[in-house]
Amino acid sequence: MMAPEEEVWDRGLQSERTRLAWVRTAVALSTGGLGAAGLSVRHGLPALAVAAFALAALCGGVLLIRTRARFRRVQAALHGGRPLDDGPDAVFAWLGTLGVVAGALTFVFTVR
Repeated sequence: MMAPEEEVWDRGLQSERTRLAWVRTAVALSTGGLGAAGLSVRHGLPALAVAAFALAALCGGVLLIRTRARFRRVQAALHGGRPLDDGPDAVFAWLGTLGVVAGALTFVFTVR
């Protein structure tokens, strides 16, 4: 058995840092998506841009809501020696990112 100072990970802080990273991602998607959707509406961009940015904001909001449950799952997996499962959270993060990309591309190709 390893001495406490030789342990590979610290109990609690790794999952806390991971939780904070997911919160940063969620806040960036939700606030960036809302802001970009609002600008798109005000400047008369196509509905596709507004919808794409709104999708990013929605995905960010869902990720933010799921943060607490995800943190508990990560804690249980780390302390139980089980593998981590990002499943739905990773899907929402990717959908939000793709929404930002789709909105940005629509913006680039329609504004002259």
